[in-house]
Amino acid sequence: MYLEIVTPEAVVFSAEVEAVKVPGHDGEFQMLNNHAPIVSTLTKGEVKINLVAGTSPEKLHKTIRKSSSDAKELFYEIDGGVLELKDNKAIILAD
Repeated sequence: MYLEIVTPEAVVFSAEVEAVKVPGHDGEFQMLNNHAPIVSTLTKGEVKINLVAGTSPEKLHKTIRKSSSDAKELFYEIDGGVLELKDNKAIILAD
């Protein structure tokens, strides 16, 4: 699945991912490839990104944190936002 994280200032992440976990208003949830289409509001919390094995984004924005234990895991803090997933493309519009 392809993931983009967009803020008012810039696109902070765009790459193929295996999974993404987000802080939804009704609790945290995860999406994998071929997930049903969804639109959800997001709350303050951490977006957890699992990269596809053997790949890495060309450049990581300075606000994205790498996991100390797993090279495939990335984290991004948000204050809220909106998520849309359709046709294996997820877009997070983050505050």
